Amino acid sequence: MKVRRIVSNIAAADTAAGRAFYGDLLGLDTLMDHGWIATYGTEETACVQVSVATEGGNGTPVPDLSIEVDDLDEALARIQGAGHRIVYGPAQEPWGVRRFYVRDPYGTLLNILEHL
Repeated sequence: MKVRRIVSNIAAADTAAGRAFYGDLLGLDTLMDHGWIATYGTEETACVQVSVATEGGNGTPVPDLSIEVDDLDEALARIQGAGHRIVYGPAQEPWGVRRFYVRDPYGTLLNILEHL
């Protein structure tokens, strides 16, 4: 298992300010906009992204970090094997990911995901 991408998520009551700041001011493209979450970034290899969200999807809280992996089942087994409690999921979401939430040792809420 390897980490493929880490995306920082910013909680917001509205995503429009994110579009103005990250899109208009910083020149990032809107890569995704589901209404409750918008992701800004580039198609460059570095894949820099910032997501602005009103929720974590399906009524979940906004996670502090999202970490994309290439094998969700292996990540889940490793995390559970180390004794960490899964606080959401694993779930297959209608926007094309499988994911689960877990807190790291510092209490940071992590969204571990794999794109389908």
